[in-house]
Amino acid sequence: MSIQIPSPPATDQRRGTLRGVVDGVRRVELTTSQKLMVFVLSMSLFGLSNIILEIVPDPSIGPVDISVSNMIFVPLAMAALLSPFWAALGAPLGEIVFTDLLMGDFSGLAEIEGYLQMFLAIYIGGSLVRNPRNRIQIAIGAVAIILIDKILSAVVDLGKVWVGVEDAEYVEGLPESILTLEILGLGVDVIMSGILLGAIPAMWLIPALHGKIEPLMGMRPRVPGEPIPGDAPKTPMFVGFVLLLAIASFGFAFLEAFDISAGAWEPDFLDQFGNGFLLISVAAIAVVMLVAIILFRLSRSTPSAVREDDGADAGTTER
Repeated sequence: MSIQIPSPPATDQRRGTLRGVVDGVRRVELTTSQKLMVFVLSMSLFGLSNIILEIVPDPSIGPVDISVSNMIFVPLAMAALLSPFWAALGAPLGEIVFTDLLMGDFSGLAEIEGYLQMFLAIYIGGSLVRNPRNRIQIAIGAVAIILIDKILSAVVDLGKVWVGVEDAEYVEGLPESILTLEILGLGVDVIMSGILLGAIPAMWLIPALHGKIEPLMGMRPRVPGEPIPGDAPKTPMFVGFVLLLAIASFGFAFLEAFDISAGAWEPDFLDQFGNGFLLISVAAIAVVMLVAIILFRLSRSTPSAVREDDGADAGTTER
């Protein structure tokens, strides 16, 4: 008579990347409400950062203006922690709506040039951060955003001068070379926006927020090696898409050079009412964020209510 020893229950070991629902709540793929929340959050925070830059004076050293174009650490944090695509889609729109439009400095169709360039920069730069706790990747992403945005803008400026639709604006005390001026301006932007207000604060902020902000939105904190929701694909089709958007941005830039400013609106409220008018933009940001949070809460509570009703019906059926 043989005695059979029962084998231990097999453990369900799964290898590879996680997909779909995780622990019943969080997901690798974002829901529609989560995408909307990332979009609105990126738009509002980047718009608020640009409002702050409107107050800060731009210093200069001799003929060189030492100015900060953007607080790059804000959209980079949204892209690295949440979703590069939806953060990149919302951030430049926040600058247009809350800074240019409400401040009375809206150039119409010409604004699409800056939007496309900043979208590509944040989308690609945010996708470079594969590990939110890797400070080297964060620094590379911050500098990459500035390089992509400013190089595309410099190519547009050089193209305008080369075609002859605009004259070169030389600075007294500097070499009369448009290429030299663009390189000098790029260096200033990389140091001020890419490093001082980009890489340095981002290297502290992103690791500090990692694992803390995502659960508030029902999202799973990013884990190295897992797919990033909304990252830039590494395919030839995406490269062609990038080139197409870059060419499109050049086209919208040349519309402004030919004085085709459809939709332009420039009442210049800051000169009329002073810096106090910036509170209008801050109030608009607060309203947009409040509405987005309410909609996000409602969208999260509805599925849970449906699951409870389904569970109650199942229990009644069993009895």
